[in-house]
Amino acid sequence: MGHQMFEYNATLAEEVYAYCRDRLTHPVPLDFGSLSPEPLPNLEGLIRPQGNDPEKILEFFEQRLAPHVVSIDSPGFLAFIPNAPTKNSLFFDMVVACSGLNGTSWLESAGVVVAENQALEFIAEVAGMPDGSGGAFVSGGSMGNLSSLTVGRDVGRTKHPELLPHEVRFAISADAHSSIGKALHVLGIEALLVPDDDHRFTRAGLEAVLANDPSPESVIGIVATSGTTNAGIVDDLEGLGSYAREHDLWFHVDGAYGGAALFSPTHRHLLAGIRHADSFIVDPHKWLFAPLDSCALVYRNPTVARKVLAQQASYLDVLHGSDDENYEWNPSDFAIHLSRRARGLPFWFSLVTNGVSAYESAVQAGIDLAGRTVTMIEEMDHVELVRESSLSIVLYRRLGWSPDRYNAWSQQLLRDQIAFVTPTKWEGETVARLAFLHPDTSDDLVRQILESMRD
Repeated sequence: MGHQMFEYNATLAEEVYAYCRDRLTHPVPLDFGSLSPEPLPNLEGLIRPQGNDPEKILEFFEQRLAPHVVSIDSPGFLAFIPNAPTKNSLFFDMVVACSGLNGTSWLESAGVVVAENQALEFIAEVAGMPDGSGGAFVSGGSMGNLSSLTVGRDVGRTKHPELLPHEVRFAISADAHSSIGKALHVLGIEALLVPDDDHRFTRAGLEAVLANDPSPESVIGIVATSGTTNAGIVDDLEGLGSYAREHDLWFHVDGAYGGAALFSPTHRHLLAGIRHADSFIVDPHKWLFAPLDSCALVYRNPTVARKVLAQQASYLDVLHGSDDENYEWNPSDFAIHLSRRARGLPFWFSLVTNGVSAYESAVQAGIDLAGRTVTMIEEMDHVELVRESSLSIVLYRRLGWSPDRYNAWSQQLLRDQIAFVTPTKWEGETVARLAFLHPDTSDDLVRQILESMRD
């Protein structure tokens, strides 16, 4: 007789199916996060020897806990960087979950790996990277950046044995994502902070700093951003990438958010310099319409990454002992992870079923909405642009507002279930920020948000 925890519960199954069907069928509720009008429930006593009725706990979650979580996939979620998964990607995420699909190694998961690799190779092709580029899907941009910079650090140290391990540096800009600085801290190396040109990291800026640096040879790599999180600004990828190639430096491009603009017919040219990259990331769970948590990490030369990152243990020898050329393609070897779910499959399934043209249209929708939002702001007398929109992000100010007024307005929007919009800082000033990813975000909603700032 099997253990009851592993037995199929038909009643619970129907209720879970109903919950999922309702979530997939109807408009996604915005919900309240920590600003719910109802207090968080008391969970004391739920964990107990005899367990609880699962149907009642599901109901408890739906009615008492779920409203306290803002839906990041709502068309009204315009803060931070939203998530807008396609229905097909959500369906397949359910398949991944209930199938227990593992994506750790070729030995265990060849069917997963071949599909994920097709998606990775397509991203590399769109980015202009050479044949043979590849890598793995990791949990998010922070893990992707840390893994790639680990490889770049070790490659750089090998090229400069005359330097102490902590003396090698990466050149970054002040507008690089916070995970870049954290990764360098974890890796025990310093950053060469290059002043920006109107918040854009450029080759000219890098060359100016290096010309006056006492040890320019210690700079082993460059980290550029294809769409900053705060403002969507694309660095001088062409200039920085060509400089890296000319000087044999590791070139990493953080495209966690903005790398998806490779699918934009009007803006993909801004990202042409990614073709120079030694490593590149883009998060499908951001602007490529996959569920959390999925970041595509692509290396120009995956063999180099494997030599640095592959874990070694006696019980893992079996993963590295075949003449089959594909046998060495273990996703666990290309990042700082080992066990992993098949987190690239929902994106792969959505891309294969919806087609590239649908992705191009959906990415372009966010950029076009940002452009129309700029026009709305310019036509109003109580708000003004902070700067021109870049990619799908718009920064603007409400004339005369204090930081406290922005925060109060943001909280009221959420309490009223209109939208989730949070302020940010720009050059020391608190301003409003709209991040458009979801193709279902409407012009009417944007206008309602802007008009709500009149009072």
